[in-house]
Amino acid sequence: MTKKIILLFLLMTTSLSAQEGNFSPYSFFGVGNNTFKGTTENRSMGGISMFSDSIHLNLQNPAAYSKLKLTNFSIGATANSLELEQGSTTDDINFSSVDYIGVGIPLNKFGVGFGLKPLSSVGYEIQSLEGDVAKSLNGRGGINTVYLSGGFNIIDNLSVGLSLNYNFGDIENKNLIAQNGIERSSREINSSDINGLTYNLGIQHDFKFKNKFRVRSSVSFSPESTLNINNERQLATIIFGNDGSEIVIDSNDPIESSSEVDFGSKINAGLGIGQDRKWFAGIEYEYQSASNFDAINFNNNVDINFIESSQVKLGGYFIPRYNAPRGYFNRIVYRAGLRYSETGLEFRGESIDEFGISFGVGLPAGRYFTNINFGAEYWMRGTTSNNLIQENYFSFFVSLSFNDLWFQKPKYN
Repeated sequence: MTKKIILLFLLMTTSLSAQEGNFSPYSFFGVGNNTFKGTTENRSMGGISMFSDSIHLNLQNPAAYSKLKLTNFSIGATANSLELEQGSTTDDINFSSVDYIGVGIPLNKFGVGFGLKPLSSVGYEIQSLEGDVAKSLNGRGGINTVYLSGGFNIIDNLSVGLSLNYNFGDIENKNLIAQNGIERSSREINSSDINGLTYNLGIQHDFKFKNKFRVRSSVSFSPESTLNINNERQLATIIFGNDGSEIVIDSNDPIESSSEVDFGSKINAGLGIGQDRKWFAGIEYEYQSASNFDAINFNNNVDINFIESSQVKLGGYFIPRYNAPRGYFNRIVYRAGLRYSETGLEFRGESIDEFGISFGVGLPAGRYFTNINFGAEYWMRGTTSNNLIQENYFSFFVSLSFNDLWFQKPKYN
């Protein structure tokens, strides 16, 4: 199994690093859209991060690794159907992405984990025609995170955790301008390489209520962080080939600069109640101070403001009877949730917000509680006010959660 995990990790790392995973005009701003909304299991419950158990990974709060009882390998992917709406005009786009890959290993009261997940994603193509001038703006790329996490059970029902994250990626934005009657067109390419270290802390606490219900509280915190950014800007005049290719006629030497982007501090607090292996319901609130992306100077203008962001999430699950000897549907996990988010982006005086409602199921699929998880979410971003674009998504996501016994002492010689 170790060799399989290493091989899958290498394959998925290449896939996650290379994909676009996004198609949103709002990803033009800053370092792109925040695309990670938790594992399939958590996302199906509105994205709440407080819930963790012994057989699923929780990639949002590192304290959850102390709950693992089995070695877990998990991968997740999403297929999106997107409708872009502006006034009376609509456009439909379909795209898919690999969401995350992670491994968690229990070591008595301590648990460790490592893996790869996205931090942000950029993907858009905007075309306009004003008189005899045609403009095309497109972008690609994003930031990925390789993480190493650990969670420790200090005393019964109280766990703390720490995640160290190395963030890396590149963003490319290309602007083309062509005018009718003029043979040559103008092209501007802005490239940004971004990297740096961040970390986050987590705490989880449980206690029994009336010896029947379990109350869980959680807090996670990420301090203000800075990532390094190396910018390159190149201008060129081009002509288009018969196949649409861009043929450079003249170009200047690239203009290079180095700077930093600043991410605001983030705190997440949640509270929930339930019965073990029966049901759970919880609520979370997340707040992040304003970030500073002035170093990415190609998309700065007076219409953009980066402000504080916040998010409220509600969700939970229900299992009819987890250990039912008969009746497969009795052992299925049924999940649901909703979320509302102020993303921290203001454009033309309008706050770019998100709202989503999600559902999902967890299907037992093998020994050691290995399971397949499916989820679906309908969510919206943005608004049609002030001639802006509203994005209407239907997302279908799936994860495979493999469990196995590692580091077990032999019972027989």
